[in-house]
Amino acid sequence: MSEHALPRRTPRPRPVAHPNGWWGMALFLASETVLFGALLGTYWYLRFKAVHWPPLGTPEPKVVLPLILTAILVATSVPMQAALRAAREGRLGATRLALAVALAVQATYFGLQIHLFLDDLTKFSPGGHAYGSIYFTLLGAHHAHVAVGLLLDAWFLLRLSTGLTRYRLGGLWATTIFWHFVNALAVLVVLTQLSPAL
Repeated sequence: MSEHALPRRTPRPRPVAHPNGWWGMALFLASETVLFGALLGTYWYLRFKAVHWPPLGTPEPKVVLPLILTAILVATSVPMQAALRAAREGRLGATRLALAVALAVQATYFGLQIHLFLDDLTKFSPGGHAYGSIYFTLLGAHHAHVAVGLLLDAWFLLRLSTGLTRYRLGGLWATTIFWHFVNALAVLVVLTQLSPAL
């Protein structure tokens, strides 16, 4: 068989590695999954060991407003993904707009949730019983993650004022992954928080 009879091989495209920010976020979220797994596991362990959950004299959690707020927060995955897509296409204005919309809705969610959190603190305390302790720890941990996400969004809006770079695209990608994670956690946390009233 002659050399010319062999089929020519086309070179395969070289795989593109994920940016370091993506890997950093993936490792961070893996550790956060363990943290929230422990918190949720603790909640359910305590609940099944308790005779009364919540304890007598402790008001049951409100259902409607937390569910609405969680649905609104979860919906912010759409503008976050839109911002990432626009950034990948090099559309800076659309990236900024989608990120600003997400930030405004997420900040509103955060403000209302902090108001509810402080209102709950007037009704019972984290030191009064196991229910109060795990309730406020679980909600506080989730609220802290929302606050970090807000800071990331605000930082990228500020940085995008001077343009879009490959480095900023990687950071926006990592931030979008973070928000998808926080939104998924919001569903688990609110269903756990509201479980005594459901």
